[in-house]
Amino acid sequence: MEAALEELVQINSFSDNAEGGREVGRRLATHLALPGLTHEVVPSARFGDHHVFRSTGNSAPPVALLGHLDTVFPPGHFEGYRVDGDKRRGPGVLDMKGGLVTIAWALKAVAQTAGLDAIAPLRVVVVADEEVGSPEGAPLIRRVISGAGACLVFESGRSNDAIITERKGTGNVVCRAHGKAAHAGNQYWEGANAIWSLARFIDRAQQLSDKGAGVTVNAGTFHGGTARNTVPAEAVCELDLRFPTAVARAALLDSLKSAAEDAAKPGTRLELEVRGGRLPMERLPSTTALVERYGACAKAVGLSAAEAPRAGGGSDGNTAAAMGIPTIDALGPRGQHFHTPDEYLEVGTLVPRAAALARFLLEG
Repeated sequence: MEAALEELVQINSFSDNAEGGREVGRRLATHLALPGLTHEVVPSARFGDHHVFRSTGNSAPPVALLGHLDTVFPPGHFEGYRVDGDKRRGPGVLDMKGGLVTIAWALKAVAQTAGLDAIAPLRVVVVADEEVGSPEGAPLIRRVISGAGACLVFESGRSNDAIITERKGTGNVVCRAHGKAAHAGNQYWEGANAIWSLARFIDRAQQLSDKGAGVTVNAGTFHGGTARNTVPAEAVCELDLRFPTAVARAALLDSLKSAAEDAAKPGTRLELEVRGGRLPMERLPSTTALVERYGACAKAVGLSAAEAPRAGGGSDGNTAAAMGIPTIDALGPRGQHFHTPDEYLEVGTLVPRAAALARFLLEG
């Protein structure tokens, strides 16, 4: 398992490094060339290829397994694979090439023990664009895993092996302010300041954050104007939104529209554009049984099975849960500091994580 992990980590697969992503996918596919498992390559014009693996299995509802092969590290930023005691360091070692190795070795064990046709049908989807919101991956996941009875996601394992059952939804809203340019000295009163209106909007938008409700609005970028002595005709900002439920998302978007209408000074206009994002991963009534099933398998191989607090970041588990499929996440090997150059994986958790998944699939 560690040799495969090193092999994958050594290849840079930044989301926009398409060739690197394709190579990681090719290497992973060699480990998943198993009897009873078919392989579909879904090409991408922008990212690495996406990969789908399927088995026929028995008459039980399909089980979906999700992963991604891209990382957040551009070439030259954070490279290589390093052994550091019981830690393994490198870009994506935890998020989530360790999770991909977990899936592969669990399926190898099942294939050798009972055969993949003896367990529930598998729908394994490995996308190449998760770190940028799965613009291509999410529609693919929806197509492939429709009708699944459970979905397991192999994102980075948390402290105490805690299982994630809830994640906030994510949103990206761009607000553009349109005003009227004028000389700031000679025709000041003839202009309409787009930056002023946008600043008023941001103040209102930020105040929609509610710690108790789990809703946050973050103005992350702001650009506008052309010169100090010109009344700015254009300005734009980008907002990051987080929300715990689909109901909270709808209410937040309505509030942002009202804030934009209220903030616009005479002669200016604010327009909002909602871009992509993920619906929240909400805990379904059927999630409890799935947590108990997987948790028993995790405990049987020496892992803990606590339930984690709601995660602030999204994953492809959001897509599955929004389809009404009971979903659990963070089932990859344990570690810390993903998305930073300090990222590491605890190598001793590779085998138990794969064993827990194999046991889960075999017990049905």
